[in-house]
Amino acid sequence: MKLPEDAELLRVFIGESDRYDGKPLYEAIVEEARRRGLAGATVLRGVLGFGVHSRLHTSKVLRLSEDLPMVVEIVDRKDRIEAFLPVLDTMVKEGMITLEDIRVIAYR
Repeated sequence: MKLPEDAELLRVFIGESDRYDGKPLYEAIVEEARRRGLAGATVLRGVLGFGVHSRLHTSKVLRLSEDLPMVVEIVDRKDRIEAFLPVLDTMVKEGMITLEDIRVIAYR
């Protein structure tokens, strides 16, 4: 697959304990993106963060959290990302979804 130089980066900010159909939400999102043929996805695990409820989630030893911040990043053409957004909306019940224009330098 060849990506055009101009593409979009979709970011989904969720919690590690969020679930969808019995599996981790971040895993379900990546599997659905792959099933739909999107160009690529990566999951990043945060060590510290907070969201809409201002509850602090941390990986510090004295306060082990089982709900660390997770970020799913997906890159593809604008039209393919736009088509994925309604699906994502049904999957993500709590979190934040962002979208930004990017320039792809290499995809090989």
